[in-house]
Amino acid sequence: MALGKCTAIVTGGASGLGEATVRRIIASGGNAGILDLDEARGNGLARELGQQAVFFKTDVCDTSSVLAALDGTMDRFGGLNAAVNCAGIGTPMKVIGKKGPMPIEKFETVIRVNLVGTMNVLRLAAEKMRENSPGPDNEKGVIVNTASVAAYDGQIGQAAYAASKAAIVGLTLPVAREFADYGIRVMTIAPGLFETPILDGIPEQIKENLARAVPFPKRLGRPDEFAMLVEQILVNTMLNGETIRLDGSIRMAPK
Repeated sequence: MALGKCTAIVTGGASGLGEATVRRIIASGGNAGILDLDEARGNGLARELGQQAVFFKTDVCDTSSVLAALDGTMDRFGGLNAAVNCAGIGTPMKVIGKKGPMPIEKFETVIRVNLVGTMNVLRLAAEKMRENSPGPDNEKGVIVNTASVAAYDGQIGQAAYAASKAAIVGLTLPVAREFADYGIRVMTIAPGLFETPILDGIPEQIKENLARAVPFPKRLGRPDEFAMLVEQILVNTMLNGETIRLDGSIRMAPK
C-alpha cells in the first residue's frame, strides 16, 4: 500500500503511539482520521496538521460512535484504506488486593476497552474496506492492532491488561485468514516499554530503572519507532497474520 495514497483511521490518535502514527502517515503524504475521546488534544492535533487530518470524538466501544468517525473520515478524504487500533487502558490491579477480590466490573472495563473496542473498530473498518477497488496483489486494506509484551510476560497486577492484550494476539491469525478473501491484511504490534503519556506520572528515577531493564537499546522506546513499524506493515504486503514484538528484547519480571 502506497502511504502517500493512504487514508487511515487511528484510534487513540490524539496522543502517544497513536499520535506518532498519525504524524508519520501525514508526513508521508497520506490522510488520517484521528479517533479519540480527548477533544482538546484531538482538535489541537488536527488543526496543527492541517487539511490531511480530521478529528472525531470516538468511543471505540460504541458502534454508532465508531461508524460516525469512519463515515466522517471517508466523506472528508474519499475512502478508507487502513485502520490502526491504538486506543486502550491499563489500570493496574491485583486479583486479590488489600480490600479483597478485584471488582469484576474493573476487569470487564479493561477487557471491554482494549479487546472489545479493538474488535469493534476492526469489524466496522473492514466492512468499509471490503468495498474498495483492489490494488496490487488485490489488496483492499490493512488493519494494525496494538497488543503489548504483557500478552506474553504479564506482571503481577496486570491480569486484566495482559488478558486483553493476549486476546488481541490470539485473534490476529484467524481474522487475517478470514479477511484474506477480502484482500485485507491484519497485523498486530506488541510494544514493550515506550515513552508515552501513560508514564508521565512516574518519577524519573523509576523511568531510568525501566530503561536499564531493556537489553538493547537501554532506553524506553520512542513513539515514532512504533509508527515506523506501522508504516512498514502498511507498505510491505507480505506482512500478514503475525504479531511483532517491538521491545528491545525485554522480558518482563514478575513485578
